[in-house]
Amino acid sequence: MVSYNKNILRVIVIASYIIIITLIIYGISALLAYLNTGADRSTILHTEIQKIDQYLPKVTWAPLSNEGRPIDSENLNKIENNYLDAWYVKHIAYKTNTTAGIKDYYTDSARLNLFNFIELNAAQNISIESTTLEHHPSLEFFSEDGQLAVITDKDVIEYKRIFQNELLVLETTEISTYKIILLLEDGFWRIRHLVKESTENYDPIATAISTKNLNIQGINYYPQATPWDMFGEAFSADIITKDFKTIKDAGLNSVRIFIPYEDFGKADVDAEKLEKLKHTLDAAQANHLGVVVTLFDFYGDYSIIDWTLNMRHAETIVTALKDHKAIVAWDIKNEPNLDFKSRGKDMVVAWLKNMVQLVKSKDQNHPVTIGWSNTESASILKDKVDFVSFHYYEDLELLQDAIKTMKAEIPNKTIVLGEFGMSSYNGFWKPFGNSDEDQANYHKKAQEIIATNNLQYMSWTLYDFENIPKNVVGKLPWRKDAQKQFGFIDKNGAKKLAFKYISGQ
Repeated sequence: MVSYNKNILRVIVIASYIIIITLIIYGISALLAYLNTGADRSTILHTEIQKIDQYLPKVTWAPLSNEGRPIDSENLNKIENNYLDAWYVKHIAYKTNTTAGIKDYYTDSARLNLFNFIELNAAQNISIESTTLEHHPSLEFFSEDGQLAVITDKDVIEYKRIFQNELLVLETTEISTYKIILLLEDGFWRIRHLVKESTENYDPIATAISTKNLNIQGINYYPQATPWDMFGEAFSADIITKDFKTIKDAGLNSVRIFIPYEDFGKADVDAEKLEKLKHTLDAAQANHLGVVVTLFDFYGDYSIIDWTLNMRHAETIVTALKDHKAIVAWDIKNEPNLDFKSRGKDMVVAWLKNMVQLVKSKDQNHPVTIGWSNTESASILKDKVDFVSFHYYEDLELLQDAIKTMKAEIPNKTIVLGEFGMSSYNGFWKPFGNSDEDQANYHKKAQEIIATNNLQYMSWTLYDFENIPKNVVGKLPWRKDAQKQFGFIDKNGAKKLAFKYISGQ
């Protein structure tokens, strides 16, 4: 019996020894594999940077005719990805004056120049915010061993803002040509040389689109049950079609709708949401209504490093819809001047200028505007947009003089009153508010001013709403409740007194 127990114990010891040795060998093998490959980006990228989420400039390769070895699409894509990553980490490095990520995308000699530049900027308290918007590379040479590539990158559009002691000292957009040598090291295509061969200032003049036939007499629109969530789970083409018929029968000819940036997928536009947007345009066309599409709703960052994502978003939507017969115009952004204080006027205006240029480059047939929240901002970028839009919720007695001032500052350009209206709320939170009759008198007076000044217009809005998202006007109940009752139709579906003056007819 004792001998039997000893044998069992001996087996257990031997088995344990084998298991321990196996685990040790496996651990050593895994470590050696990790050290030898050096190509797993998820484990060796030290920058907390993911280009696919952060940086998507437009890249257009020239047809391949390189010397040396022919290159396949997989290798070309890898070169492109690592090359753009190199640009991105350099942008971050110049902004923060840190060197994180540089060694992953630049060889020893190339990174030395970058380190020296960053050290100099840090010493002088200089920072550079920049991005590239377009690249047009051509592959000049790909070595037989697949370890070296030479690229000429033409017409690189680069936007920069240079700060010293936190003050903006230079803002510029350049178009340049670069010569680049890349080496394959540890699975990365790293930049060995990057030389700027030529550069000049870049300020393209987009072709102006005539607005002589523009005749906007419309309304800002959300379905009653889904305000600020028009394309969500409760989307209904039938409800929208019915509402558009109501709008058309009221004597209006157009609607203004809003495309929320994040909800539509940001740079990777949600195909299902885009299809819902197309159904909305179809419903408008069926009811003989034109549509002003307002982009970038609820977007408020404007960071330079975000620009390429914004561009891919706008490019996708505009390219998909530009030939739809219901499109009347593109509104780049709703009330961007409200972000001047938090984001900086210069930054917001630079972003708008870039987006106007992008949209006009993708659609040469439909005019572009910006929905300013007041008359004071209306002249900003007046020479870049095709018509000027402003919103007005102030005293109507002051509107006539404001229009006169705008027309003096913006001669020979169509002006559209893009939002106006009055809430009929006079409940608990605002006992001395306006009545339905006050609202009707307001719209009657507004239409008289519109007619006198030959303005085009889009009022706010078709319906009273039950619920207002807190990110629209905040949490304060007196603001939310007032926002609920700007409509021409009440929450029960009855036309309010103001409906008589929904159009100027």
